[in-house]
Amino acid sequence: MTPSPILLTSPDDILGAVPYLLGFHPAESLVVIAFSGRGARGRLRVTTRWDLPVPAGALDRLVPLLRREQVTHTILAGFGDGALVTPAVDDALRLLSGAGIGVIEALRAEGSRYWSYVCTQVECCPPEGRPYDAVAGQVAAQATIGGLVALPGRESLERSVAPVRGAARAGMREVTRLVAAHVRSRLAGTPDPQEVPREFVAEALARVRRSLEGPGGRLPDDEAARLGFDLAVIRVRDEAWTLMSDDTQDTHVALWADLTRRLEPPFVPPAASLLGAAAWRRGDCALAGIAVERALAADPSYSMANLLAQGLQQLVSPEILRRRMPTPEELDASMGPPRMEWLHPMLGLLDDHTLLTS
Repeated sequence: MTPSPILLTSPDDILGAVPYLLGFHPAESLVVIAFSGRGARGRLRVTTRWDLPVPAGALDRLVPLLRREQVTHTILAGFGDGALVTPAVDDALRLLSGAGIGVIEALRAEGSRYWSYVCTQVECCPPEGRPYDAVAGQVAAQATIGGLVALPGRESLERSVAPVRGAARAGMREVTRLVAAHVRSRLAGTPDPQEVPREFVAEALARVRRSLEGPGGRLPDDEAARLGFDLAVIRVRDEAWTLMSDDTQDTHVALWADLTRRLEPPFVPPAASLLGAAAWRRGDCALAGIAVERALAADPSYSMANLLAQGLQQLVSPEILRRRMPTPEELDASMGPPRMEWLHPMLGLLDDHTLLTS
């Protein structure tokens, strides 16, 4: 059963919904909720967040984003003390007013109280603020029933894709060594060297598809490790990227988040970049940003992660990931048949003696 849409008809509704729109309870943040259509009953187009204080000029990218998304009106919600929130809200109000984009509510929340920058009536918006409950309110209850989750803060979201440790890490490292030995054996045992890239890529593409089309759940360590080697091949990684759709993006987020946590560091950039793309595609910019950070921490030069980082920083609409992605057939047409140089990044991982023998 599809849950009923959450209507933001009061400040309590707005502040109760923000954590579920972001995926975590914000602190020292400015959140912009943007709509097209009729008031808060219009279509939600985008939700974006800035850490406070906002750097000078950072909000200038807001108006181009909202125009691309055909936004007609917005809600602003600032979280933190007045000295942090008010300058950012004032700047946003100035920019939106100059662009002819309406602001139907602008709030500041601190602790368990909120204030409105729009309402001037003391009876409903007293100087001491009004109490609210972001955890036990009606919107929070409705969101929970609908299966939505709001983590305690951004740190919790970061921990949700942090590397596994302890016995899980040791086990994954050992399995990675065993899988590396198996891959070496398969490559060496192919009778015709010319067939090595074709066979490797064909098997890797099939594994990617099985992982995304299967029953879901956590992959066994050996399958996860083998996907780590597969995704090092750009053609294979891009196959996974092209398979993202509105119907499968949650499956992609779950799979790539799990691999981002479990793979050994040299294998993380492709999986974390795919996680970033899938999260961004479904509008989860906070998780997308964290995933891209994980990818770039492992390899600052990784091109897909840098491309996603630029898109997130420039507030590019995730709609671009729906309109401009090639199909697998188009990838084949543009890249041609598999060649040995496709395997060079994967072969470099096989030669990483620090990883595979320590």
